[in-house]
Amino acid sequence: MKVKTELNFPAELKEEAIICQLCKQFDIVLNILEASFSTDVGWAILIFEGREEELKKAFEFLKSKGVEIENTEIPA
Repeated sequence: MKVKTELNFPAELKEEAIICQLCKQFDIVLNILEASFSTDVGWAILIFEGREEELKKAFEFLKSKGVEIENTEIPA
């Protein structure tokens, strides 16, 4: 299953390797389409690929860290 989504990162996470943690903790593949990070905020548009249950766990992990998940769509 592939899911395209936009992530918004709060400033307090700028020192954490959140995207790297996703790949290590969950059986998913990430494709970063576009991203921008500053000292205040960060955002990224990614395609997540993996089994549905792994994607759900990854999204729950992101939410628990305070990452906002927006504009989620399943690419054709």
